[in-house]
Amino acid sequence: MLLIVLSIILAGALEVAHLPAALLIGPMVAGIVIGTNGGTLRVPKAGFAFGQALVGVLIASSVSLELLSSFFAEWPLFLAVVIATLSASSSLGFLISRWRVLPGTTGVWGSAPGAASAMVIMADAFGADARLVAFMQYLRVILVSLTAAVIASLWVDTSGVEVAPIIWFPPFHALSFAMTIVVALVGCVAGKLLRMPAPCFMGSFIIAAFLHLGADVAFQLPNWLLAVAYAVVGWSIGLNFTRPILVHAARALPQIIAAIVILIGFCGLLAWMLVETLGVDPLSAYLATSPGGMDSIAIIAAASRNVDISFVMAMQLVRFIVVLLFGPAISRLVARFVHE
Repeated sequence: MLLIVLSIILAGALEVAHLPAALLIGPMVAGIVIGTNGGTLRVPKAGFAFGQALVGVLIASSVSLELLSSFFAEWPLFLAVVIATLSASSSLGFLISRWRVLPGTTGVWGSAPGAASAMVIMADAFGADARLVAFMQYLRVILVSLTAAVIASLWVDTSGVEVAPIIWFPPFHALSFAMTIVVALVGCVAGKLLRMPAPCFMGSFIIAAFLHLGADVAFQLPNWLLAVAYAVVGWSIGLNFTRPILVHAARALPQIIAAIVILIGFCGLLAWMLVETLGVDPLSAYLATSPGGMDSIAIIAAASRNVDISFVMAMQLVRFIVVLLFGPAISRLVARFVHE
């Protein structure tokens, strides 16, 4: 009960402050508080797996044909920017691991510029410390989102833009909701049978993306269900924190923040190059190259006028998919160099 109440208070406070990923970060912080003060609660593995599967369906349902057409229209540009960003983040992750700031390949996954929840899930599947990866990822999500919001305010007056209220219980669509649950369950089973990394996440993501794009299948993930899924994932991470892990994270905080600032600066340089060479408007270029926080970047882009939303989201989505596909291989490669 204490965990649930504390999670609601923290998530609510973050939502009021309009900080990104509030529904996940709030429960995660609540889990850290309970876990580092002697709490022995643990989320059942089945619950954690289903939460991952729902996140997979959520991300797959955000892929659209419009985004794909934006990618195919300028695919060399997209791949060049994505490869440059991934190279920079991997180099920073390598240095963090090489200098023993964080153990093993934790620095590589923590620096990966993709959807934070997916990176935490993938990192856990490949033996990295999911707790420290989550610490890095969500700290970067917050810093990147705040920076993007400040940059956006320099170009666009968003003071009159009202944040859309959260509709916790939207009209119920039985078929779409049933498809969401079925795909999540089938995706978990298929992912495990095929021995995929992060099987529940990857299995549901692939099946949902195929159905969404190929058969125009609609999924319904109401906010109350997403809140439950995010809370389960957040608790699973937070409750595994111990005092030694928290102390280690605190000691590494200056280096982690330095790595985040360097990555933000590098992506800003890429944005400047897009503006100077291709004439992309500055705000669209910056939002497109921002390293992570895809959900919050989408909100900022939607609230800003004269922003090419298709370009921004296509760049963000392509980078996420590339990290998803090649992240494990990069992690293993970096791990081999780190241990040499």
